[in-house]
This record gives sequence, C-alpha cells and structure tokens, in this order.
Amino acid sequence: MKEPFFWDNYSDQPYQLKDKTYKKQMRKRELFSLIKTVFTALFILPFSILMVPFIKRKVIDSSTFFSMGVDYEREPEQTLELLDALGVQRVLLRFKLWEIGRVDALKKFIVACGNKKITLKIIQDREHIEDLELLKKDLRTLFSVLDGHVEMFEIGTTINRAKWGFFSVDEYNRFFQVAYDLKVAEFPHAKLIGSGAIDFEYHFTAHTLFNFFKYKYDALSALLYVDRRGAPENTQMGFNLSDKIALLSTMVWTSPKTPQELHITETNWPITGTAPYAPTSEHECVSEELYRDYMLRYHFLAFASQQVDSVSWHQLIAPGYGLIDNREGMRKRSAFEAYRFMMQNLMHAQFLRLDIKRDYYILQCLAEEQLLQIHWSLKPTTLKNEDFFEVFDTQGKRVNEPTLHIGSSPLYIKIKDAV
Repeated sequence: MKEPFFWDNYSDQPYQLKDKTYKKQMRKRELFSLIKTVFTALFILPFSILMVPFIKRKVIDSSTFFSMGVDYEREPEQTLELLDALGVQRVLLRFKLWEIGRVDALKKFIVACGNKKITLKIIQDREHIEDLELLKKDLRTLFSVLDGHVEMFEIGTTINRAKWGFFSVDEYNRFFQVAYDLKVAEFPHAKLIGSGAIDFEYHFTAHTLFNFFKYKYDALSALLYVDRRGAPENTQMGFNLSDKIALLSTMVWTSPKTPQELHITETNWPITGTAPYAPTSEHECVSEELYRDYMLRYHFLAFASQQVDSVSWHQLIAPGYGLIDNREGMRKRSAFEAYRFMMQNLMHAQFLRLDIKRDYYILQCLAEEQLLQIHWSLKPTTLKNEDFFEVFDTQGKRVNEPTLHIGSSPLYIKIKDAV
C-alpha cells in the first residue's frame, strides 16, 4: 500500500484519505461510472422492493451458517485453540495483496485449521486496481498456492469507500473481471464471491449485479453493518436488518450474475472506550454487554431470514471490536461465551419460525429433537417460568427464577416434551 493510502494497524483498516485534491480528481475521472451507478439503482432498487414478497425461500445449513473472522498473524496458536473452543466450522481470513510475500505463512495457518471451511477475503490496494497485470500475477499465485485449501475467495472488499482504493463500481468490475477470467482459464474449481459493498448502500451493489461485464459471481458477498443505527432491529430509511436482508436477497435472486447464495462476510459493533482500536468514532460505540446482545440478535435475525448462507463476525481477537481483547493478555469478553453457547444450541438446529409482536421476538427452532425458543424484547417485560421450561442466559447459565425478565439480552428456553 502506497501513498496517499495508509494502513491503520490499530483498527485494521485504511486511514481516511486526507488528500482531497486526489480524491476529487479520481472521482471526476470516474464520473461516467458514477452516473451509471445512479441510473442502475433508479431502476433496480424499486423493482427489487416490489419483488421482495415473491422471493424464493431457502433452507439454510446451520452447521456452516456461523463464521468467525480471524487475523492469521495475530496470536496464531491461541487463535486455533479458541476456534476449536467456539466450535466454528467456517473461518474467514483477510489477506492484503501488497503482502503477497506472506502467502506461505497464510497457507501454514490454513492447513493448521484442519477441515474448517475457509473463506479468504482478498484486500486490494491502489496498485493492484490500476495494474491489472500485477493483479493477475498475484491472484495466480494465491489461487495456485491455496488450491484445495480455500472454499471461497472473496475478490475485493469495501468497494464503496475510497480509502479502500476503489473510486467507482466500474473499477471494481474490471478488477473482478481479471479474477473471473483467470478462474475460467486456469482455476475452474475456484469459487469466487463478490462484490463486498459495505453498509446499506445497495445502489453500489445493484451496479455490480446488473452490468454488461462478462463475469459471474459464485455467490454474493456483503459487509452488512448496521452499527450506526444501534440495535439490529432499528430502522434506516424504514428498513431494519431483516428488511435489508430481504431486499439484498431479492437483488441476488433477480440478477443474472449470481446464483441465490448470499454471504455476509463482515459485521460487528465497535466497543466503547477502546480508541484508537475502535474502527469508528465513540458515538457509534456500545458497551460490552450491548455488543454481546446485538451480536446474538444479529445472528438470530439473519438465520431467521433463511436467505443468508453465512455470517462472518469481525472478528475473534481485536481490542476495539473483537470477542477477545488482547491489549493486556487475552481477556475473553462475555460475547465469547455467548457466541460459544449460541453455536452449541444452533449449529445443528432447524429453523421453524420467528414471531414478532409489539417488539417481542421469539425465534423457534428444532434442536436435538427438542423445541428451542429464544426470547428477547426491545421493551423490558416479564414471562412466567413454566415447569416445562429449561431456561438459560447468554452465558449458558441455568435461570431458575419463577419470573423471567425478558429484555435486550436473549434467553434460551428449551420446551420439555414439546416434540
């Protein structure tokens, strides 16, 4: 990564571009693509909204729905132990193209992951966006070295933020076209996913799904953050998380460029008091308790949609937004045990239904031949603890009180003899 782009090792992302003249020049150069993005969205987004009620439902494999983001160079030995402790079967790794010389270290870590399914997020820089021959050369190296070890390659990321290198969708389209052509010519078994747009900015996604470039995705990827709106149930322009997933899935369904497969390859909430490690301002940050609750509820709602094939939580170890804070030792936040207990209950669960009434949510699943209900509410309320209930909190601790307090923190209720 070269000037004017700089990487922030605290928050694991590029710094904001400070060269405003450069940004203005680049956007002016890509003006035609930006116009195409606007006009594509003006047609595709209203059409997709109209088509939402007709979307085809899927059956999601819960065993591979849960995915954990990992930095393969951050506490690698402990990371492997922690992944086993969580029980995750799918892992997402990030790899910077400008560090192609570290591919052997990456492969070593992937091999150490054993039979876990690996998604590799390939992070671009400006050099590889401008020099497509360099891109082709380094992608060939990655595909060759990691052949048979990676299930999915996510080609590029965060394409709608200039600090990540792209200044238009067409720049990304040309970038992905190189990867696709290489796949067709030399690596037909490689699974390539894209386009990795971040946040609820589907006008960019629409342009990547509806264009005249001669490529196809093997699945769509999205960095569907909702942290700036607070709770996942909160709305943005009238859309809560479930609505956003439904709209995105409809766009996938109607696009000729991808099968109906959708992966959320990055999401989280930043944690208060962790600057400079938090990736956002303090305004968006939440307490560790809310971080835990929002993480669980995000996964529950995404799973209940039965439209998302996997959700990758970003990430395992990170002071500003991870399950573990490694600033002084390896401190597990309450979210770590909450994630483990969620996995324990839902990894082989069959979705039944999601009931919502007056901001009270009940996710119902069949888990180990037993009816499992997960309750939470946006407004604190109570529920009688019936004799046929087995109730557990987010940490897996048994709750025996006669009156259950239902609020932000979900409760797992196993119904005895209901099946």
